[in-house]
Amino acid sequence: MPDNINHERRRFVGRAAMALAATQLALSTTATAKPAKSATVVKPGANTAFASLKQIDAGLLNVGYAEAGPADGPPVILLHGWPYDIYAFVDAASLLAAAGRRVIVPYLRGYGSTRFLSDSTMRNGQPAAIAADIVALMDALGIDKATIAGFDWGARTANIIAALWPERVKAMVSVSGYLIGSQQAGKMPLPPKAELQWWYQFYFATERGREGYDKYRHDFSKLIWQLASPQWHFDDATFDRSAKAFDNPDHVAIVIHNYRWRLGLAEGEAKYADDEAKLAQAPVIAVPTITLEGDANGAPHPEPSAYAKKFSGRYSHRTIKGGIGHNLPQEAPKAFADAVLDVMAEA
Repeated sequence: MPDNINHERRRFVGRAAMALAATQLALSTTATAKPAKSATVVKPGANTAFASLKQIDAGLLNVGYAEAGPADGPPVILLHGWPYDIYAFVDAASLLAAAGRRVIVPYLRGYGSTRFLSDSTMRNGQPAAIAADIVALMDALGIDKATIAGFDWGARTANIIAALWPERVKAMVSVSGYLIGSQQAGKMPLPPKAELQWWYQFYFATERGREGYDKYRHDFSKLIWQLASPQWHFDDATFDRSAKAFDNPDHVAIVIHNYRWRLGLAEGEAKYADDEAKLAQAPVIAVPTITLEGDANGAPHPEPSAYAKKFSGRYSHRTIKGGIGHNLPQEAPKAFADAVLDVMAEA
């Protein structure tokens, strides 16, 4: 670099770049947050693969998972939902790994390379069972405490772990806020427009729905992506990369049981009854939390004002603008990764 560089110009460009970055994230907050070092800017879809995919026996499962970042870094567990998979985090994970975090991204039961260890185990999709899987994975990996972040089923799972095992959660990022529910709550009728958003849940309640999802799971899942993220113009390669996870032999059974259980149309397992009874009380979550919502989420989701009081610890909410839909980590990976880094700094 020449010795006669214009230092004033460099300082101006630096200030301009910082101002531009600050405008990329719309932030509404109920608590003043101390920002952590921001994640590197990345174009969504820049990464198409994880460097390391592993398998480990954990509880009832042999869990498939991606791992990134230093093995001795602060652990972060990222949890996907339905109908999505670990590639929802392929960009966010790289950002967090670059920031020195040990990132674990597991396939939930019924997805990808995760398999039940026994043929006799019930293919149970109830939320408490999925949360227990993640705690078992932490045990298997020797992780005593982690920051947990997720969306859809993954956010609900993070909520449950934070409520039932707060000692295992350093901090949490939850897309769409507080998602703990119960069978009793699931029996309550909603206004017609709200019920319409849950059309697939009622479809899954029928045998025709189970057979239809099994037969058309690729097209069905793609339709959900389109409806849930109406302004996200993903390409076929992006969807197909995730859709492979739905070929898991237990996928249909887990998905159908999950939605039927929510409506009280399917029984769970007795060993989770105590946990579900606690969750039915809608427990307040005390761990440091940032909740996120996209400004174009086409999936059913509560308003932030409806759940703000469910978080008693350090808490803030961010609405991510720019046509961001339900799959927020994949559509806005930097905003998601920044929230994880910020909540870890606050904890």
